[in-house]
Amino acid sequence: MDYERLIDEETWDFIQKTGELYPDDAVEMSIDEQRRIYDAMAREFRVPRPDVVSVENISANGVPVRIYTAGDPTRTVLFCHGGGFVVGGLDSHDDVCAEICAQTGYRVVAVDYRLAPEHKHPAGFEDAWVVLGWVEAAYGKGIVLVGDSAGANLCAAVAHHARGRSEAILGQVLIYGAFGGDMDQGSYIEHSQAPMLTREDVLYYMGIRTDGAVPEDDPLFAPLADSSFADLPPTVLVTADCDPVRDDSRDYRDRIVAAGGRAHWINEPGLIHGYLRARHSVGRARDSFERISLAVEALGQGIWPYED
Repeated sequence: MDYERLIDEETWDFIQKTGELYPDDAVEMSIDEQRRIYDAMAREFRVPRPDVVSVENISANGVPVRIYTAGDPTRTVLFCHGGGFVVGGLDSHDDVCAEICAQTGYRVVAVDYRLAPEHKHPAGFEDAWVVLGWVEAAYGKGIVLVGDSAGANLCAAVAHHARGRSEAILGQVLIYGAFGGDMDQGSYIEHSQAPMLTREDVLYYMGIRTDGAVPEDDPLFAPLADSSFADLPPTVLVTADCDPVRDDSRDYRDRIVAAGGRAHWINEPGLIHGYLRARHSVGRARDSFERISLAVEALGQGIWPYED
């Protein structure tokens, strides 16, 4: 793959800086070391929260959350962070959540779900599910699920499980998520050695979530494994083109549309996994983050601005 042609200079600068802070061989380090350097990397890229945003750390029925507010919100974003189910937390995506809050005017509740390998699947899903119930009880209906990477997987799992159990979800915005697609074809092969995330990395993170074999036919682990995609909330999927997990979002969209639902896929040319952290330094990432915020705002208002 000719990444020198596909990826622009701004993005290469971001890739280089990320590599200096979080090396390619990080998965070979101890879990504690991975978390230490990931948190340090996130701090290096973090920008100050907008002045209009206030935050509060509390427990949502036993799950730590951080609540972001600006004004008097009528909608709530439930946000699950990325990090391969192994790294990340409330601080790693703090500025992303704060900017979503400021740009949409919605309350954002970020979930500090339990991480693997100490807490195997379905621990992360269970925490996200608990927080959904807490948010609905505290603020009522009108919830938009938002997550990136591993967090996108968790949000999709919550949306699948919520059918027949909750009517609070207005939509979901899923950013470069891995949903359990076929890893022997498509983007998993085409971009197996992509900058920032390789196919081997995806296999590592998938395996570390479980004890032993990866579960089959478990939509809470791999939403694409579900037998039904009917009655899911309106879904916007955003991907980086140079990313092994890209086609999972295309396939997830196709399943929802085939089942009669609403789903839209935005594939961002020249971008790589994890580009949210580049939204202040890379023009393509900045434009994509704007599209993400607009999608969140639209779903919160019951608007479907796409023609598929």
